[in-house]
Amino acid sequence: MSSLDSMLNIGKEMKTKLSSIGVVSSEELIRLGSKEVFYQLKEKYPNVCLVHLYALQGAIDNIDYDKLSDEVKLDLKQFSDSLKEK
Repeated sequence: MSSLDSMLNIGKEMKTKLSSIGVVSSEELIRLGSKEVFYQLKEKYPNVCLVHLYALQGAIDNIDYDKLSDEVKLDLKQFSDSLKEK
C-alpha cells in the first residue's frame, strides 16, 4: 500500500482530509477516482473547491494539477458545478 505522501498535489491538509473519509493510500484514491473522493470530501467539508478536485485528478494522473488538459478541467468543472445544483 503506497502512502498518499508519495503522490503529487497531496499536501498535509489534503492528506488529513482524505484520511478523515477513509482514503489512506494512493491505491484507494486511484480506485475510487477523483470525482467520488471529491464528492465525499464535499459532503464533509463544504468549502472544498474545484482546485481540490483538480489536485486529486492530478495526483491520480501523476501530474501537477495546473497541467491537466483543458478537456479534463472542463469535465471536472462540470462535475463540480453539478454538485452545487443539488
